[in-house]
Amino acid sequence: METIVMYSDGGSRGNPGPAALGVYIETLDKSYGEFLGTKTNNEAEYAAIVFGLKKIKALIGKAKAKKTVVECRMDSELACKQLNHEYKIENEKLQPLFLAVWNLSLDFAGVTFVHVRREFNTRADACANEAMDRGGKKQELF
Repeated sequence: METIVMYSDGGSRGNPGPAALGVYIETLDKSYGEFLGTKTNNEAEYAAIVFGLKKIKALIGKAKAKKTVVECRMDSELACKQLNHEYKIENEKLQPLFLAVWNLSLDFAGVTFVHVRREFNTRADACANEAMDRGGKKQELF
């Protein structure tokens, strides 16, 4: 069984404010950033995880995804603890995003959520910041 390591980060300048996501799929050496418009930081964090899982499935295909474990590394302690069922999700805007992650996780052999310190998530953070700087223009990074 293959394991793919993905780093994700979401950020907003203001809370809510202009927001973006950043994803670095270490195993596949792919980086992405996408501007999200006006969102909260937590919404952007979840959007990054959703984006990353969708991107991995698109890159490796449905059949291979079923035989792949994805390790999602993030510096959002809140999102990580919610996804690991340690915290309840009280914010109504986060509930559909949580469900999207949950449904996407069914496409893989397994998905784990790991909290990492900010200094170990610099690539995804850089992707998110670059996307915020670009605004609405999308592009694959690196």
